[in-house]
Amino acid sequence: MAEHSPELRALETVADLMCLAARTAPKARGLDNLYIAIFRGEEKTKVTLRMRAIAAADAKALFFARDAAGCDAAPLVVLIGSKIGPLGIPHCGFCGHENCEACVKAGGRCVYNAGDLGIAMASAAAVAAAHHADNRMMFSFGKAAIEAGLLPPEVQIAFAIPLSATGKNPFFDRK
Repeated sequence: MAEHSPELRALETVADLMCLAARTAPKARGLDNLYIAIFRGEEKTKVTLRMRAIAAADAKALFFARDAAGCDAAPLVVLIGSKIGPLGIPHCGFCGHENCEACVKAGGRCVYNAGDLGIAMASAAAVAAAHHADNRMMFSFGKAAIEAGLLPPEVQIAFAIPLSATGKNPFFDRK
């Protein structure tokens, strides 16, 4: 895709709108623990190289290489992650612990962090779909970005949505 093509400019706008949708998505207790970024170029390549390294090291994770190829075909990848920390919601226990203190002590994770991330991802994907940008949610890119040290250390869960605008969706044929 040419650097200044209408398709690339449109994808950049869609990615910006996806980031807006994720940021403004509803969050538990109104607390925003999201980390939102757009990966492209060299930074995106660092992640796809890590994805391939994960696939090479773990025969059960070969899908990381497949997803890396899809991300290579995507000029932009919107990444949304969440900081981890309890929200102090009384009488919850959804994390499997008695309360937030017990969750932290056990090294558990607050379910609301993941829930907020899921709502933000769905909001972002809806924007991509509404603008007919080819996309797919991926755990693999988010995990590799964390392992590559490209996210702040407090961001411990992340997913990503690569975007493409070509005659054929590069994320469609999955094996």
